[in-house]
Amino acid sequence: MHQSRGFTHLAKAASRFTGRPVCFGLALAVIAAWGISGPLFGFSDTWQLVINTGTTIITFLMVFLIQNTQNRDTEAMQLKLDELIRATRGAHNRMMDLEEREEGELDQLRTEYEDIAKHARHDGEKGR
Repeated sequence: MHQSRGFTHLAKAASRFTGRPVCFGLALAVIAAWGISGPLFGFSDTWQLVINTGTTIITFLMVFLIQNTQNRDTEAMQLKLDELIRATRGAHNRMMDLEEREEGELDQLRTEYEDIAKHARHDGEKGR
């Protein structure tokens, strides 16, 4: 549990930092420095390998960071929506926890709600 909290804290901090303009500026500066240094290194294979390896490693790590952040945000949003459904009079509690349902169940619910929307449009056109 402690390890998980540590990772979550690290992921949040990294996500906040990497989402800021200063981080983009740093990445841009690294790319510019690499490009400018090309003639100094004769545009060698090693010179190209440095940027390729660096960007691959950063991209690989960022995939996990982004996924962790997205998972947390999605779970929090689902919980908030479930609470709104639960607390709203007249709302269907069966709508809670939809993200856990099978594709066929979701298709069936979508069809039901499309029919409700169609009838509402039809009633709206008739001024009801």
